[in-house]
Amino acid sequence: MPELPEVEVCRLGISPHIEGQTVKKVTVRHKQLRWPIPEEVLLLNGLTVLSVKRRSKYLLIEFTTGTLVLHLGMSGTIRVIDEHTPVAKHDHFDLAFTHGKVLRLNDPRRFGAVLWLADHQDEQGLFTRLGPEPLNDAFSSGYLFEKAQNKRVAIKSFLMNNHVVVGVGNIYANEALFLAGISPLTIAGNVSRQHFDQLTEIIKQVLSAAIEQGGTTLKDFTQADGRPGYFAQQLLVYGRSGKPCVNCQTTLQEVRQSNRSSVFCPQCQPAVSA
Repeated sequence: MPELPEVEVCRLGISPHIEGQTVKKVTVRHKQLRWPIPEEVLLLNGLTVLSVKRRSKYLLIEFTTGTLVLHLGMSGTIRVIDEHTPVAKHDHFDLAFTHGKVLRLNDPRRFGAVLWLADHQDEQGLFTRLGPEPLNDAFSSGYLFEKAQNKRVAIKSFLMNNHVVVGVGNIYANEALFLAGISPLTIAGNVSRQHFDQLTEIIKQVLSAAIEQGGTTLKDFTQADGRPGYFAQQLLVYGRSGKPCVNCQTTLQEVRQSNRSSVFCPQCQPAVSA
């Protein structure tokens, strides 16, 4: 599943091409994605895109009458393409604009979503229980420490809980914990305020750096066959199980946590306590 930096880069990639543009036609080729595409989406003809925003891993395309919500699921991609581009397999949803461009969602596994928030009201409750954005001021010094009090869950699972903070997915949780020198197996409630404050800043830095690296893929969002997905990055531990640590040359270890891969250096990332 694309993580927060990939979704943010997607937002940056499509925004210049659709903001201020008027919808000419809506095409739904497969109504059943993760949830059925609502009929209200077909009524967007003649409406103009006011802005493209992001909340967690959701893209929010705002119109005067409401907000179109897009989620890429496990395998979805979004492109802005020429209106004459042939339809490919798994192209399930199009927004065609009067300037000749089309916003197209391709989703082979159909775990993505196209939803509508009438009058911008979140009646489905998609966002009501989400934690703060990790790059916003609400995710600040002391926040994680307060949330972790008396929590007996492993720190990596704690960071990946969207009720705590959104968008710290598996890749970036691995990387941030390595840079903070904290084992992913450490119990969240045992981490000190000092360690959490350091981890907070590292999470911001890791995600910001990933978004900056992803900027090189912005042009791919206007190519019909471009699939940037997870853009190329220099990862320190994720995907490197069995290889030497970049700091101390100790062999990196891998464990499974909540059915996800956790890779860490047993030398650089000892279990910490308060």
